[in-house]
Amino acid sequence: MSNTSLAPLPSSDRIDVTARLRDALLGASFSADGLLDLLGAPAYAALARSETVPALRATRGDSPLEALVRLFLLQQPVPHARVADVLPLEDCLEGGWLTRVGGDEVAAVVDVRPYGGPGGEDWFIVSDLGCAVGGAGGIGSHDEGVVLGVGGASTTLAGITVRAPFGSALDLGTGSGIQALHAAQHATRVSATDLNPRALHITALTLALSGAPAADLREGSLFEPVGDETFDLIVSNPPFVISPGARLTYRDGGMGGDELCRTLVSQAGDRLNQGGYAQFLANWQHVEGEDWHDRLRSWVPRGCDAWIVQREVQDITQYAELWLRDAGDHHADPVEYQARYDAWLDEFEARKVKAVGFGWITLRRTDAALPSVVLEEWPHSVEQPLGDTVRAHFERVDYLREHDDAALLAAHFRLVDEIVQEQVGLPGAEDPEHVVLRQHRGMRRATKVDTVGAGFAGVCDGTLSAGRILDAIAQLVGEDPVLLRDRTPAQIRLLVEQGFIEPAAR
Repeated sequence: MSNTSLAPLPSSDRIDVTARLRDALLGASFSADGLLDLLGAPAYAALARSETVPALRATRGDSPLEALVRLFLLQQPVPHARVADVLPLEDCLEGGWLTRVGGDEVAAVVDVRPYGGPGGEDWFIVSDLGCAVGGAGGIGSHDEGVVLGVGGASTTLAGITVRAPFGSALDLGTGSGIQALHAAQHATRVSATDLNPRALHITALTLALSGAPAADLREGSLFEPVGDETFDLIVSNPPFVISPGARLTYRDGGMGGDELCRTLVSQAGDRLNQGGYAQFLANWQHVEGEDWHDRLRSWVPRGCDAWIVQREVQDITQYAELWLRDAGDHHADPVEYQARYDAWLDEFEARKVKAVGFGWITLRRTDAALPSVVLEEWPHSVEQPLGDTVRAHFERVDYLREHDDAALLAAHFRLVDEIVQEQVGLPGAEDPEHVVLRQHRGMRRATKVDTVGAGFAGVCDGTLSAGRILDAIAQLVGEDPVLLRDRTPAQIRLLVEQGFIEPAAR
């Protein structure tokens, strides 16, 4: 892979220059909050759609912040004198962040985008010009080796990642370093790998400009750069796009079908420490005559619990059109566009692929004799961040694995906060046709329960054991308490599994 056509990058060795640049950016309120205040919500949202006209109109003044937005986000040349009033100009020119253009103007060498951390941190994501999602040039590029900025996929992965104090973390396929930046806040040691050396350079810039510790950066494919090392956390937003060939390394797997994602997931188990997590975004094929659940189940490595959530399914025409647009191919010559479209459909036809799924895959290393593998389709809205929800899922897996039905009946539970009950039935009917419990947090699940299940959940406050509650319900409804105890543990197990009730601290 050659990057000779791409512009030189700022120096990653001049930490002094990077620190002064960071101080100057923050001093001018070049932050996520500062941008929103300056641009206003409509222009800010338009910028995220790669529409720059509203932001250009909002930065026609002469304030320091307007100059920085034009320089780093809109990639417009700015007069030398204006920049000198805001930034350590000569340092930035010498360090390679800026370059002279025309007679008296300077231009940015890379896109620098403010990014708010989960704890209110002021971070900056560095990427190639025109390759920041919502940047001046859009999200796609035909240049091999370009490095993209933060986008929907990367923020989704950051949001679902388990955030706990870890000794070691690996960001595999780091790109512009977003996942490594997040991991540096809670992992003692962070390693980041990428096949593209330019991505490793930009990751170093992202971390330094964000004031984060440096990561151990290694070049190579998949797990090759880390050998047999093991980690407490592995995260990857890999080039998961299923395409004919590997034309664009930053997005296309290049291993045929969904083989890259399968390889990544299946090899992750051996790189996890006991209790460690591996979390990925992935695409997978829906093949004629095959259940997608079976396909994904075969990816899960031995010795790992897994939670796989399919968030979206697209038919092959929708999928091809999405990624053709992403690369700007819809603006190409119509004959060339049709040829590329045909190539995608030929590839899917040869593999008997009828649709492509997208979702999240989380593994957790376990020594349990029977690992838990949960696969589900959940296209509905969720509450981000979900890291705590993901960790709670596996804690519930452990609890249910350790408690048989008798232990469940002896246990005490409490209804999780912000659960509401909905009753569905004919107006005026004595009893509802069914009852739905609905979460307002996390996965925002809804589950149908019978009147016993609803009554049970409603009185779970940790005071009485599950068995005692069922005995009281049996007396109220005139049912044999022994029979009720026999048939209800499955419903209790489901309510625990889906996070509607939880073991009460005693």
